[in-house]
Amino acid sequence: MAEPKADLCIEVSWEVCNKVGGIFTVVQSKILPMQQFYGENYLLVGPYFPKKVFGIFDEHVPPDECKGVFDALRKDGIEVHCGTWLTQGNPRVMLIDFSKFSAQKNDVKRKLWEWYQVDSLFTEFFDFDEPVIWSYAVGRLIEELSKVYKGKAIVAQFHEWLAGAGLLYLRKQNVKVGTVFTTHATTLGRSLAMQERDIYDELKRIKPDEEARRLGSSVLAKHMVEKQSARQAHVFTTVSEITGLEAEHFLGRKPDVLLFNGLNIAKFPTFEEASVKHKLLKNRIKQFLMVYFFPYYYFDIDNVLIYFLAGRYEFHDKGVDVFIEGLSRLNEQLKKEKCEKTIVAFFWIPGAVKSIRQELLESKAFFRDVQESVNDAHEDIHSRLLYLLVTGQDLSKDGLLSEDFMQELKPKLRRLKREGLPPLSTHELDNEQSDAILNGFKKAGLLNRKDDPVKVIFYPIYLSGADGLLDTSYYESMQGAHLGVFPSYYEPWGYTPLEAAALGVSSVTTDLAGFGRYLCQECKQGKYPGVFVIPRLGKSREDVVGALTDAMSRFVHFSTKERVENKVVAQQLAATADWKSFVTRYIEAHNLAVDKL
Repeated sequence: MAEPKADLCIEVSWEVCNKVGGIFTVVQSKILPMQQFYGENYLLVGPYFPKKVFGIFDEHVPPDECKGVFDALRKDGIEVHCGTWLTQGNPRVMLIDFSKFSAQKNDVKRKLWEWYQVDSLFTEFFDFDEPVIWSYAVGRLIEELSKVYKGKAIVAQFHEWLAGAGLLYLRKQNVKVGTVFTTHATTLGRSLAMQERDIYDELKRIKPDEEARRLGSSVLAKHMVEKQSARQAHVFTTVSEITGLEAEHFLGRKPDVLLFNGLNIAKFPTFEEASVKHKLLKNRIKQFLMVYFFPYYYFDIDNVLIYFLAGRYEFHDKGVDVFIEGLSRLNEQLKKEKCEKTIVAFFWIPGAVKSIRQELLESKAFFRDVQESVNDAHEDIHSRLLYLLVTGQDLSKDGLLSEDFMQELKPKLRRLKREGLPPLSTHELDNEQSDAILNGFKKAGLLNRKDDPVKVIFYPIYLSGADGLLDTSYYESMQGAHLGVFPSYYEPWGYTPLEAAALGVSSVTTDLAGFGRYLCQECKQGKYPGVFVIPRLGKSREDVVGALTDAMSRFVHFSTKERVENKVVAQQLAATADWKSFVTRYIEAHNLAVDKL
């Protein structure tokens, strides 16, 4: 195992103590393995937002050797907060309050233009200027720290364009610090994919700077920072092979190292623990399904499979469109087969919500009333059941349930009944008429009719664990389900299928997702693949939807034993993506950067 050549490793990200997206998971989850290499010489740098750091940041008095540095920076309007991130490993962090430094915004943007031709004249503050001002201040901080640690080998790793200005400052000032730049997704690639452009088919024909300019000043400015950071860094890295392909063309540099994203597998449950949690949480979800569907009609709740998609509202990029189409085909297929199973597909995707649907709140209240009546009569029912069993009498409703109890229950059960069809979403939406997911359901004929084996639920809020409906967290919701479906078109890595696998949950991904390509280059999978990988690269939409439908149908027809076998394989695959294995790639990149000093 390679030993680090740097005496100090500084990792810079907009998402240090500031959860915005997936990079937060990358940075936070690999703290412990990074500390195993660098110990106390591992430092994280992020932005200081008082409301966001409350409860997760413990501020300390700065080290004596750094007081002069912080005093000098304070004169420029850069306030540095020193302390500990209250998370696994409790790493050292420096958070920069750049609110006063923002006054120098125009000077920072002018220098980026003069030095690197970054055109940011018409950008907006919160979209572009804010992270650029912060990261430029980071560059100033690292420059001053390099004077304190003179004679020591220092490496600084910058994540995404948001941290790029700091790297560009260091390179322009010729500061003796090894620099590593990591792009998790190219700005241009994501922007074009959201327009449903087939970027992989068109890759060689796309003129990056022209396309960025066509997409507007914000995309152009971010693209130029990203491009210059990739080119100026001592070492350039991406998180997957597929992102490396687009980066080489869009940014003009092939990655020196691929930094796959891992997880701390030791934090996840064993297979036995996952099995117990699955049963408990599956029953909680089933109870919600009774509230949601049973006022309208019944189905066999013990013969239900729960599918789900979770992520940002990116209808095309995340493959929401092909998931809906695949479910529509699966629905028709299972109808023809007269399949006795019911598939309920959750779309756990935050959207623009007004409130929980009133009819759902009423159904929940009425259901709870019935539930409380049953709970109150539980002891009496239990005693009657025991008596009938011991005396060998026939079990019947009349023998088990008293007449008074049934009379009390009848009006409560009648009140629970509703006309029409179950709703397609749990919440009323701001843009209900134009919402892509709801319109996708309707176009695909997924209307939650009684004779539809496939039901759909758009759940457009974050899974907090206390939302008044499911009341399950993100991981708990996954654990209660059977199959995660993530047929992404644009997915530089894709944590969700990896997290699902680590939780012992089967899933579907594609060969356009970094994790999917990591799993199988040729997508030749066995009987129980654990994670189904659907080919999307170079495939028509018809081929993709067909392959996805086949995978979902295959899972429907798995026996309970076969589903368990698939879960075992899923956890085994997740174990190969442990940070213990992947973190050595970071050390390799850092050492390359130190060698270039």
